[in-house]
Amino acid sequence: MEDRFTYGLNPEKLGAVSSYLCDPNTAPAEFLLVKSQCLAETGRAVSRGALFFQIRQAFLPGEVTAEEANRIGYETAMRWTKGKYQFFVCTHTDKAHIHNHIYFNATAFDRSRKFHNFIGSSFALRRLSDRVCIEHELSVIQNPCQHSKGRFLHYGQWIGEKPPSAKQRVRLAVLAALEKKPTDFADFLRLMEESGFAVKHGRGGVISFLAPGQEKPTRLRASTLGVGFDPEDIKAVIAGERPLPELPEEPTVPPRRVNLIIDIQERMAQGKGPAYERWAKVYNLKQMAAALQYLQEHHLTDYAALTASTEAAVDHFHKLSDELRTTEEALSKTSELMAATVDYAKTRPVFDGYKAARYSKKYLAQHEAELATYRAAKDTMNTILNGAKLPKIEILKKSRRELAGQKKELYAEYREAQRQMREAVAVKANIDHLLGITDERENKAQER
Repeated sequence: MEDRFTYGLNPEKLGAVSSYLCDPNTAPAEFLLVKSQCLAETGRAVSRGALFFQIRQAFLPGEVTAEEANRIGYETAMRWTKGKYQFFVCTHTDKAHIHNHIYFNATAFDRSRKFHNFIGSSFALRRLSDRVCIEHELSVIQNPCQHSKGRFLHYGQWIGEKPPSAKQRVRLAVLAALEKKPTDFADFLRLMEESGFAVKHGRGGVISFLAPGQEKPTRLRASTLGVGFDPEDIKAVIAGERPLPELPEEPTVPPRRVNLIIDIQERMAQGKGPAYERWAKVYNLKQMAAALQYLQEHHLTDYAALTASTEAAVDHFHKLSDELRTTEEALSKTSELMAATVDYAKTRPVFDGYKAARYSKKYLAQHEAELATYRAAKDTMNTILNGAKLPKIEILKKSRRELAGQKKELYAEYREAQRQMREAVAVKANIDHLLGITDERENKAQER
């Protein structure tokens, strides 16, 4: 700890320094004092876990002064620690690019918690740093390069370092087994076992795979693994009747949401106080920074491109909505036709008996419920088929499976398209407000 702090406070490198809840010159002792107090209150050992954490933040040469860089580093540290941890910021000017070294205690100042790195913490920290820089009208790196060949990767490379999910591991193993050209389905299962997966046989012929260290097995079916991963599909691949299934991409970065900015004047007219006005100004600044970051990430360099991108997102969402609605209607009709077909087959002998009895009232009274079901099933079939020939039940089952898989795929695309549309519309609305283009939006809101 002292070696790192001494490096950060090296007067030959230091251009500016600031601190929070500590003195940089005595920070090692102060950090350890908080840890010893935590030990006395909780009984947890001081040496357990990290003693402190360090953040490095660099700026484009010539873009900021040492004092400005230090203020930005202080703001970044305050927003990252939420004011709960001691920290100090050392701004170095010994390189062509001014950069910050931010050191913060791993134990909260009130001893209520300890900071632990979480999955994706480097990505979240980078996004926060970029957001703060954009709020101060500074540049950010759009396409960062890998800094080394070791395990220290930038946030874009970190995404690829995450281990695949259990489903993805099963998909990869299935494709690897199929590439070995198994002779039949039993040979395919043998190859899966050789790759380390335990094969589980359930009721109704259900097959699941359990990877080492996995608690819950993963079923081999399209609704779980995606299109092309049903047992029947696997058998068709083995027989050479269809190509290998495509490997679906797993979601990587959790989506962030850009919210609409607040009309402060309107809210103040409703009786909001000065504290709300101060909060709303900061909130609006963050939302505008998020909107500008969105424009940079999507390479939208002018207003016309933003408008076209927003309209395309809206059109794509409505197109998927129509496709999803059509698929749901087809699936509903297929399921209804299957149910009517089953009811018709069950009650047809009863109707034949009623017909053989020459429509006897006594027979009708004895089988009134079955005959009513028969008539309802027949009417449903006639309405849905509309004169067409009734398909075989196996064809209906296959059609229902395909429609159900298509519906699931469309729902995933629909949700993603809805997220993209909402984000694009919010960004455009915020930019419109910034540019003073509000008449069109207000007119559309009135029309609704």
